[in-house]
Amino acid sequence: MPVTGYTDALHDALERLDGLGFERGADADLANHGPMGAEALAALGHTDQVAAWVEGYRTAMPHNPVPAPRFALDAGDASSWRPALGDFSRVGDWEELFRRELAEAPWAEVLTRWWPRLLPGMLAGLTHGTIRTAHAVRSLATTPAPTPAQLTELARGLAYWAARFAHLPGQVRMSGTHDLAAAVAALPRTPHTGERRGRAAAAHRLVHPDELTGYTEALGALAPVPADRTQEMLSDLTAEFAGVYTGHPEVFAVPLIHGVTAPAAVRLVLPHLPQELHEPSLAALWHVGTTLLVAFTEHRSGEADAAREAAEAAAELPSFDELAARAAEHGDEHVIKFTEACRREHALRPDPRYPAAVLTAQQRITPRRPRASRR
Repeated sequence: MPVTGYTDALHDALERLDGLGFERGADADLANHGPMGAEALAALGHTDQVAAWVEGYRTAMPHNPVPAPRFALDAGDASSWRPALGDFSRVGDWEELFRRELAEAPWAEVLTRWWPRLLPGMLAGLTHGTIRTAHAVRSLATTPAPTPAQLTELARGLAYWAARFAHLPGQVRMSGTHDLAAAVAALPRTPHTGERRGRAAAAHRLVHPDELTGYTEALGALAPVPADRTQEMLSDLTAEFAGVYTGHPEVFAVPLIHGVTAPAAVRLVLPHLPQELHEPSLAALWHVGTTLLVAFTEHRSGEADAAREAAEAAAELPSFDELAARAAEHGDEHVIKFTEACRREHALRPDPRYPAAVLTAQQRITPRRPRASRR
């Protein structure tokens, strides 16, 4: 449940962050994490630190200007909006579209209309379109009378998802025989060869995962998930990918975090969607998870031991209250979001892989200390 002061802290954060571009960085399309990080920090209970965190985030790295709206998109005409999917130069048009939609209909109705349209592009911005949308949805769900700032944030989350829409090759067919853990274990990993290494190799693999051994087969590996097991499957995903994260110290410190934060974000949204959209959401998550695994890992040797090692260390792991306090002090937006997601998932189905993964992330990722508010 939202903590005391959550609403005020979040509204203040959205006001401070208004006008900040969708992305930052001169050489990379790094998503604006400000609204997501502020909402997660408030949800962790550290509402008194949100304003200072936001001020530090705003000044840590310049954000790129938002492309101006050019041509209006028509939500009722697929020939108008579909060609604009994945075209970041149209992000201003997308934001204007969703602002109009949210001014004319309840937010849950708009969400339900666009969720299945955007699901095939869930990898957008390394899943940040989906995650930003989910944080906005959690905020909206706390109040019967949404504020303009809350609706604008949902419009921006959806707009970013649409503008960075990234269609993945292949189609998930949940008609196999494997549970989640077995499907992950069965997926072959391909070592980097040739000239591409590191970030260049991962970037290529994210766009062309079907070039890698086992990718297509993995899309059909999962057994069907009964409707009453949706929540359990989300727990399977987050726990398994928490172990994956811990088991790969050789990989960049951030990308595999999204194997946990994306399904945890989808869990926030599913209660506001009709039942028929739950299974396609799970399928999209497995599509993304498979892609993250083949893009960022070259072997799975550490994954097999992650659950056992976490269980053996369980008594020595910090509590989530302590981990939340450390995340607030650490200050990095990924650490804050990851800590909040893992705490929430652990509360639903306790598993030592969650605190182990959070502790690992807090150690791997460089801290960014919050700055004092200058307001």
